[in-house]
Amino acid sequence: MTKKLIIYGTLGIMTMLFIVSCKVGPNYVEPEDTTPTDFRFAAEKTDSIINFKWWEIFNDPTLDTLINTALRENRNLLIAASRIEQARANFKFNKADMGPKIGVDASAGVQNQLFGQPLDQNLETYGANATLNWELDFWGKFRRGNEAAQAELLASFYGKRAIEVALISEVAINYFQLLDFQTRLDISEKTLASRDTSLQIIQARFDEGYTHIIDVNQAQIQKAIAQVSVPTFKREIGFAENNLSILLGRNPSSIITPKTLIEYQVPDTVPHGIPSELLARRPDVMEAAQLYRAQNARIGVAQAMRFPAISLTGLLGVGSNDLSNLLSNGLGWSAGVSLLGPLFEWGKNVRRVDIEREIARQSLFSYENTVLTALLEVDNSLISLQTLRDELGANEYKLGAAENASSLSRQRYYQGVTSYLEVIENQRQEFEARLSYAENYQRLLSAYIGLYKSLGGGWVTEAELERYALQVADELNVDESEIDRDSLYYAGQLVDYYLTPEQEQQRKEQRKELNQREREMRKAARQAK
Repeated sequence: MTKKLIIYGTLGIMTMLFIVSCKVGPNYVEPEDTTPTDFRFAAEKTDSIINFKWWEIFNDPTLDTLINTALRENRNLLIAASRIEQARANFKFNKADMGPKIGVDASAGVQNQLFGQPLDQNLETYGANATLNWELDFWGKFRRGNEAAQAELLASFYGKRAIEVALISEVAINYFQLLDFQTRLDISEKTLASRDTSLQIIQARFDEGYTHIIDVNQAQIQKAIAQVSVPTFKREIGFAENNLSILLGRNPSSIITPKTLIEYQVPDTVPHGIPSELLARRPDVMEAAQLYRAQNARIGVAQAMRFPAISLTGLLGVGSNDLSNLLSNGLGWSAGVSLLGPLFEWGKNVRRVDIEREIARQSLFSYENTVLTALLEVDNSLISLQTLRDELGANEYKLGAAENASSLSRQRYYQGVTSYLEVIENQRQEFEARLSYAENYQRLLSAYIGLYKSLGGGWVTEAELERYALQVADELNVDESEIDRDSLYYAGQLVDYYLTPEQEQQRKEQRKELNQREREMRKAARQAK
């Protein structure tokens, strides 16, 4: 009874110490917000960023399909999704350190001597023990480790989201570039046909003696210039289609584009807002903040390693010289407390803390640099939109004038009023104006996608928005239909952080199925040899 009281008393004391124990190391403090009050190049002031939904910008089902396919099949995105699962497992792995470790130790042996002296018969020994070891988290080492693992899990979510936003932007920009090259190819082919007709007319005039051979040569040169541009843009179309195919997770192939570039309407409004909202919308900023938080927690882990580790140990088992009597000999047990800590290691443990502090300082600088980069990208996007709009207006004016000048110069030439040199110059300017206008139009459309990316992207998919609406409805205890989707602004919410039991079971089944397929593939590979 006395022994039991001692054991229970010791366990009670250690449990109380565990409950009231502290966590060494600095607590996380959010970095100071040093963003300006507004963007330098915003056209007007506003107090909130528009609820940016990429699928509503251009109203193109084809582009929507391409983006949704990329969000399902892109390999970089699948890698990011796998990293989330890795981070989930790592969090649970670290959390397991908080509980006791229970193990088993079984042994069997036989010998024919004892203390170097031979025995008349063999000596058999059998034993089986259940072991328990529980390192109390007195200094918060495990709790800080869990804090770091949880921050890394959140960072993995934001890292995946950053890839999603970048992927949507890349697909849309490559799609518009493809349309641009197709438009410029069409311009080149029509220009080639027109110049071929002009060459035939000038050749006929030369054959009749109405013009000089130099006019024929100049017409041949103009036809060749247009002819050279045709394979150039065919090559660019092929490259753009291949780039899009890879983004979609497919083998290089052609891309069907039912709409032409000029059929897209340039959006009337420019979404923008206050810079401080970027801190809650940009996934790369939130990822950097969580990585800084994780590293800050590792300082506490390093500091805790400077102090002794306190462990509770226990043993419960049976032993016998005869296997048949193993379970009838009664249980034996032992319990104890151990303390193990560093004494003198030439400053190694102090340096470990210094290392983690410097890494945390680097993480903070990385976060601050990410914020600066975000502000830079938004300002650059706003500059691009303003200037590209003005540039498009100038190019449109230039194109109208070039078309008129080219038409008039041809009429003047055929009437013998001017030389063919004037025709050549005006045709060159018209051709270049058409190509420049198409490229400018594409760059303006792409600038809106760049602004979408720089502002943090908003909701990624309609399905994500619907999941968040359901989550809000559950929190407010109202019907889902009562939630106004347009009022649900994205501000860093994660709708798939917590998994339901059904989702957990589904993922287990998916992992089991994947493991089965891998085993079958390895088996098939062995049989093929």
